[in-house]
Amino acid sequence: MPTAIELADQFQASLVGEASSEFIGLAPLELAQKNQISFLSNPLYRQQASNSRAGALIVNKADLDFLNANPGENTAQRAYFVSKNPYATFARMAQLFAKQSSPTYVPGAHPSAAIDPTAHIPSSCHIGPFVQIEAGVKLGERVSILGNTTVARNSVINSDTLIYPSVSIYHGTQIGERCIIHSGAVIGADGFGFAPDFSAAGGEWVKIPQTGKVVIGDDVEIGASTTIDRGAMSDTVIGSGTKIDNQVQIAHNVVVGSCCVIAGCAAISGSTKIGNFCIIGGAANFAGHLTIADRTTVSGNTSIIRSITEPGQHFTGVYPSMLHSAWEKNAAILRGLDKIRQRLRLLDKNKNSES
Repeated sequence: MPTAIELADQFQASLVGEASSEFIGLAPLELAQKNQISFLSNPLYRQQASNSRAGALIVNKADLDFLNANPGENTAQRAYFVSKNPYATFARMAQLFAKQSSPTYVPGAHPSAAIDPTAHIPSSCHIGPFVQIEAGVKLGERVSILGNTTVARNSVINSDTLIYPSVSIYHGTQIGERCIIHSGAVIGADGFGFAPDFSAAGGEWVKIPQTGKVVIGDDVEIGASTTIDRGAMSDTVIGSGTKIDNQVQIAHNVVVGSCCVIAGCAAISGSTKIGNFCIIGGAANFAGHLTIADRTTVSGNTSIIRSITEPGQHFTGVYPSMLHSAWEKNAAILRGLDKIRQRLRLLDKNKNSES
């Protein structure tokens, strides 16, 4: 078990208090015990932190001053990891403890796996049961591909990437190092491209071949049942460090920058370009062929229909919830706004003519 001083040194935190205490993991403020670590990143929970039984807390300097001025029963025996960003320090410590309890994947291929002889599979890789790896696939060192996953021809998966069960990776996909792809994700399916050819006598939607691919950078995480379509002619690109939640739809030719976060059920239409360090809330949606500036934040359920050119702005387009009866009244007013506008213009015109 790591000691307080070992953890402080590893995660560049200032240690205040007992240096030799050992810890088995992390826990919430209200549940943590003497051999566990918790964290405080919101001043609203300062009193709860003061009363916590946690053997150590990750805090910033202002919160430490408050806790010292308002001690709880366990304050005297507690260690403090003082950090400029307690939440990020907590996340990094949590990764350390998670590694100690997470499953390890033994190198080698399960007998039921179907691996084309032209595929390049280093001996350090783990290939689970019923995995299918097609011709020309290249894996980096220590790649783990779990059961029932398909990796189609000529795809590349770089070192230390983890693919959970039942992922579908279409042909020509490129995936960077240290990525995590969760179950049910589909990477590289055809983009939704059809050309209309109709006349009075009938017609059809003519399928446009999707000949691009999907290129995913390093340290990307893709949630369960998320779909990333291949490009029509150019590639769909996901930048390094980007984290994508469950059930997100990313259409063909979309380019997502580095270190973005995209929450569940968001949808990005074709050929839209998302900048770096953008934050996209759940169920937000983007029209196609837009350009979104760096560090843009989009609240959940917001529809973006125009490009955003100025970096660092926050956009919200959702009405707060209300009683249904109140919503009906407001909806009726909204439906009549055009008529109200016309009447106001007419009144203004008459007023000006009289003067």
